[in-house]
Amino acid sequence: MSRLLRWAAALMLAALLGACASKPQGTVVLLPDADGRDTAVSVKQAEGELLLDQPYAAAQLTSRGPLKATSSAEQVQAQFGDALAARPLPPAQFTLYFVEGKDEFTDKSKRAFDSVFAEIAQRPVPDVLVIGHTDTVGTDAFNDTLSRQRGEVVRKALLARGIKLESIVVVGRGKREPIVPTADNVAEARNRRVEILVR
Repeated sequence: MSRLLRWAAALMLAALLGACASKPQGTVVLLPDADGRDTAVSVKQAEGELLLDQPYAAAQLTSRGPLKATSSAEQVQAQFGDALAARPLPPAQFTLYFVEGKDEFTDKSKRAFDSVFAEIAQRPVPDVLVIGHTDTVGTDAFNDTLSRQRGEVVRKALLARGIKLESIVVVGRGKREPIVPTADNVAEARNRRVEILVR
């Protein structure tokens, strides 16, 4: 092979290797925050770093480092629609209130319970944490028992609606974690509550 042909072949091989080296190996897209807050992500590779700080900003990952790319909501849906549909729902939190000294819902919380159940029912495999609380009226022992009883009332209501027992964890905090700090023996309605965390 002549020197000229070898040189031409070497140039073609270098061009092919260069093209392969910069071929995209993946894509990173910054999705908008569900609550509308500003977010950002830094995409790092051995050969460089790229900051994505706008919704739908994208980076192509290559062996030469991340390259800025353009994207839109429509493009993301078209390319990643199946993955987006498979994402778990974000965690949700609810608070239900109780009558003073009892494990009975207030009337308003009885009505609000339907929205709690509706959120849990959307999840194929729910994970529900129920945390009972009291105000500061009464002894520690009384409030520990009462807070647990309040949690159990919520558990029973969820079980009656078809949520599986193994999906629900109940704990009682007594008067240790008031939402409104008070002195002892203060009947504060906002502290008589059950917090429900749904994942």
